[in-house]
Amino acid sequence: MDSSISGRGYVHPEVLVSTSWVAEHLGEKGILMIESNEDTLLYSTGHIPGAVHVDWTADLNDHIRRDYISRSGFESLMSALGASPDTTVIFYGDKNNWWACYAFWVFRLFGHRAAKVMDGGRLKWEKEQRPLTKEVPSMTPASYAGAKRDEGRIRAFRDNVMKHIERSLPLVDVRSPEEFRGERLHMPDYPNEGALRGGHIPGAKNVPWSKAVNADDGTFKSAEALAALYIAEQGLRREDDVITYCRIGERSSHTWFVLTYLLGFKNVRNYDGSWTEWGNLVNVPIEREVTAIVGREAKVRA
Repeated sequence: MDSSISGRGYVHPEVLVSTSWVAEHLGEKGILMIESNEDTLLYSTGHIPGAVHVDWTADLNDHIRRDYISRSGFESLMSALGASPDTTVIFYGDKNNWWACYAFWVFRLFGHRAAKVMDGGRLKWEKEQRPLTKEVPSMTPASYAGAKRDEGRIRAFRDNVMKHIERSLPLVDVRSPEEFRGERLHMPDYPNEGALRGGHIPGAKNVPWSKAVNADDGTFKSAEALAALYIAEQGLRREDDVITYCRIGERSSHTWFVLTYLLGFKNVRNYDGSWTEWGNLVNVPIEREVTAIVGREAKVRA
């Protein structure tokens, strides 16, 4: 366990490692660094020595169905990366580890348990002026036997969300306040990825994902600060059945990681269909906050 992480009060500090820990363990047998970015071209501009690239669009998603790769596809990916089920994979990436946590979540779907995230991601590594290389490592292919994809424990589908609403169970919308209120269909400076309507799922609490990280270096906030954000301010409880969502499931996987591993929530699922799906469904409930002419905010449910 990384001593610089263990003092922050996390329930599962073993899933995080610091940049210093990574620097000390680079090249060790049984450890595989994986870079996964929103910007899929970023890896080629320089990456941690020995790190391989996992492209969230090309490597993790089915190219026809809106779903993840099959079990055999995951086995082929891991085999090509030279990984075994015992290989410790350490994810890192841009955007304060959005996509690193997303890849971590997908790997968990396939039952790969030996996984960690490098706290602070590329931002912290670069700010500390640690080495980067453009050399792509040559991996010795392995034979990887994976588990059947686990759909129920950490992944939610739209029917699960409907039942959640009916039972008034907690949902966490991690998008920006403007998206949550229905003023925008996407983040500023990002394209619309298909949603036709704005708003949020009824009953959802809006906690933007970025509130969980320190702005200066992208590291996760302490357990005390996270508990204040999610438990004290929002009234969530560690025993709650919680569903997180965003626009396409990447930001919400970051919050899923925080709630599950750093705060120790027992039952958190990520709704990866998120607003791109929900905002297009026929006859589903949507709440939207609109500002009237007189300046008062009203919540409208459709």
